[in-house]
Amino acid sequence: MRKKSNQRCHLYYILSFISSLLLVRVKLINSHNHSCNSGDLSSLRSFYDGLESKAVLDWSFNDSSSDCCNWVGVRCDSLNSVVGSRVSGIFLSNKSLKGILYDSFTGFDRLKYIDLSNNSFYGTVPSTLFQLPQLKSLNLSLNSFSGAISSSLNLPSIQFFDISFNQFNGSFPTGYANCTSLTELSLDMNGLTGTLPDDLFNLLNLTKLNLQRNSLTGTLSPKFGNLASLVEIDLSDNNFTGTIPDVFDKLKKLESLCASSNTFSGLLPLSLSNCSALKVLSLRNNSLIGDINLNFSSLSRLNTLALGTNFFNGKIPYNLPECKQMKTLSLARNNLVGEIPLSFVNFTSINYLSLSGNKFSNLARALQILQNLPNLTILVLTKSFHGGETMPSDGINGFINLEVFVMANCALQGYIPPWFANLNKLNVLDISWNQLTGTVPPWLGNFDHLFYLDISNNSLNGEIPASLTQMKSLMLFSNSAKQRASIVEFPFFWRRNSTSNTLQYNHVSSFPPSLSMSHNKLVGPISPDFGELRGLLVLDLSYNNLTGTIPNNLSGMSSLETLDLSHNDLIGAIPASLTKLNFLSKFDVAYNNLTGEIPIGGQFSTFPPDYFEGNPGLCGSYFNQCHQVNDTSELQSTKKSKNKGVIIGLVIGIGIGVVAGSRVKL
Repeated sequence: MRKKSNQRCHLYYILSFISSLLLVRVKLINSHNHSCNSGDLSSLRSFYDGLESKAVLDWSFNDSSSDCCNWVGVRCDSLNSVVGSRVSGIFLSNKSLKGILYDSFTGFDRLKYIDLSNNSFYGTVPSTLFQLPQLKSLNLSLNSFSGAISSSLNLPSIQFFDISFNQFNGSFPTGYANCTSLTELSLDMNGLTGTLPDDLFNLLNLTKLNLQRNSLTGTLSPKFGNLASLVEIDLSDNNFTGTIPDVFDKLKKLESLCASSNTFSGLLPLSLSNCSALKVLSLRNNSLIGDINLNFSSLSRLNTLALGTNFFNGKIPYNLPECKQMKTLSLARNNLVGEIPLSFVNFTSINYLSLSGNKFSNLARALQILQNLPNLTILVLTKSFHGGETMPSDGINGFINLEVFVMANCALQGYIPPWFANLNKLNVLDISWNQLTGTVPPWLGNFDHLFYLDISNNSLNGEIPASLTQMKSLMLFSNSAKQRASIVEFPFFWRRNSTSNTLQYNHVSSFPPSLSMSHNKLVGPISPDFGELRGLLVLDLSYNNLTGTIPNNLSGMSSLETLDLSHNDLIGAIPASLTKLNFLSKFDVAYNNLTGEIPIGGQFSTFPPDYFEGNPGLCGSYFNQCHQVNDTSELQSTKKSKNKGVIIGLVIGIGIGVVAGSRVKL
């Protein structure tokens, strides 16, 4: 019995000893796993020392056993029990970090991922960052890095390379021949110069190439056809010249080609018709010529076609509507002629159509065709029709979803047609720079969503309808802002009259809520109810025949930035209440019959004298000082003089009336 007890005791001690050994081994392993590699720790410390704002990281460098793998933004991979864990990733995107990167990345020999995007790093990027053998992803976008990009790239494992939206300069970097695994390359918005190096065309795995908004030059090499894996190319806003190489039959996977705003010339590459996967084709703002003769029947997935601002001629391709997924089509500012094809009645998917700046004919037929497009929300026909065509007054009952309708500068005759009243989803209506006559229809003020109305530079007459002072979308700024944001963005130009500077708005969403009725023949007073339009930013009533005084209540337009009442027949004083308009940057009342002192204070101290010229009765700091009456005798003398003038005027008026009356035959 005692023997068995001794055996059990020995077994217990043996098991306890083994357990102790295992525990020690586990602690050793854990110490490897949780302590930071000395090379990694040194590199992290160097990175940390380059920061100007560090509190967000809360990294603690206590000793060589710092557990860096648990720090904010640091990721480690466990290798084995001997080596332990190594830093494999630094993920510090959008952390409000600011500072420079010291040249100490050589210690990160196991680093695979770096994401420092959307911060405020500045200075040059150390060359050692481009020498990491295991790095797969590098994202330094949306910072303020400057200087030249290292040309000695040695990133054999790199797959994702994004240093866009910085301040780099110098030539396009070379050395991409060593980056054979690269799939995405984004160098856009950096000011890079020079031509594209040949080694770029050896990246056979490249799927995405973003080089837009640099200053790259030269022609495109036919070697572009080597990049057979490409899905997306963006070369926009550079200085490329020459023809676009006809190699797209080799790019079977291509879904997006953007090369707008360069100086490409010549014809459209016919091989684009072989890109059956193509969804986006944007070649606007170049110098391309000839017919638009692609085989659109084979481009069934195309949803965006932007060929505006070129020198294309001929007619609109009849087979364009065979692109059943087309949503955005811009053929603006070319030399296209003829009529809108009847086939466009089948363009049921399209929601944005810009045909401005061409030489089309038969507006009535064009509108009868386009009204059938159920999803059309934006229609731009500025300067598309010439030769004095007439705005059709009937025969149109479609456009049920139209939000933006622009038909400016077409020399159209006729009236504002009654069928406009059915376009109850309108946000923007611009029919300026035509030859329309008649009165302004009251129903223009009944649209719930209309925040931008431009009927300027026509020959409209009559009084301003009271309904325009009650427009729902202009009553509150928040509502109009919400509606503006909901509109699809598109390039657009707001042309003003020859006496003003040309203004340009790149997107509808940036349009100021506006009522522009200048350069017409409108009469009558300015309604004080305009003061209810608290969301209005621009009110332009200049170059009309408006009479009466400037209402005090206009100060209620608290968001107003521009108020132009010049070249009318307004009388009386400028209301001092207008100094409350804190956002007013332009107040033009030139060439009226205004009198009295120009108000002092607020934004009025910033207005130039020419905003008030042509009003001899105005006085103040810009012109003659206003006369001050200081004593009682002078005041009484002034009153007597005024009374005497009134009596004399009354007598003269009666005399003129008698003479005039004697000429009337009853």
